[in-house]
Amino acid sequence: MRFSGTPPSLSDYGEVLKPDEAMQPILAKPVRDALTEWLTEIWASEELAAVGLQPRRKAIFHGPPGTGKTTLAHHLAARLGLPLAALRPDRVISSYVGESNQNIGRVFDAAIAEGPVVLLFDEFEVYGQKRIAVRQSADQHHNGVVDTMLQRFDAHDGYVIAASNLSEELDPALWRRFDIRVSIDLPGPSERRRIVQRYIAPYGLPKDALRVMGEALEGASPALMRQLCEGIKRQIVLGDRLGLDMSKAAVVDRVIAAIQPQKGTALPRLWSHKSKDRAAEAMPWPLPRADEIGREAEPGAVDRGALVVSIDRGRG
Repeated sequence: MRFSGTPPSLSDYGEVLKPDEAMQPILAKPVRDALTEWLTEIWASEELAAVGLQPRRKAIFHGPPGTGKTTLAHHLAARLGLPLAALRPDRVISSYVGESNQNIGRVFDAAIAEGPVVLLFDEFEVYGQKRIAVRQSADQHHNGVVDTMLQRFDAHDGYVIAASNLSEELDPALWRRFDIRVSIDLPGPSERRRIVQRYIAPYGLPKDALRVMGEALEGASPALMRQLCEGIKRQIVLGDRLGLDMSKAAVVDRVIAAIQPQKGTALPRLWSHKSKDRAAEAMPWPLPRADEIGREAEPGAVDRGALVVSIDRGRG
């Protein structure tokens, strides 16, 4: 990306998300408490300074794709009342020698000029893959990107979050720069039920049907479950207009055929059995509205999104 005239801004390298656009994630209580602890230490910066400490400001979220790493980063930024600059690696990393390093520098300079802001480096393995022995110019270019990231991380006193699906490929020196390491795992049974409740709204499932659906979605990411629910709702709205077979089996099979799990990830049971799965058989049809079912929702089901995470504190 080449610039002339006005200095580049963060929006040139990604999307700047406002605090009021953030979603409330669903978190297991121990994890929610740990994240609250992190926010509390940020808010208690003066008290920490009195005992010679500073709030931790750099975190990495790592785990399977589609588990909501960006959602969590946006939520944390919103809790701090700050925008989130979700940086896109294709706008930062360039094939031109030396330009990636310049772009990284411009990102951090823009964060200072436009801040305060939380920087999110999505697909962080693109920036921080382990350095390698130099055999060709591409190797030197890659190592230079890692070196630049290390230098700018050390010099930057703002908030930085990295998101990676491949944390094991990251350079150890970069990994050590993160004060907090958050492993975002696939959701458990309770979280899966709440995800379905969240995204199937304004429709709903009776308690027993919701339980069976949660079982059938074991191994699914929040993103895949959202696609499933939204696909069913889209069929309900458009099916008759398109002259489609609107029987439950036909709708379920069409939706599942159109959204496949990412290659290399688990195949949920519902994708194997489709409309013949007991979860599909237990689903009432036509789908009732949520307010017709009654208050069968689980505690916390009004929250939006879904994440299950564990936190590794401290520098390694």
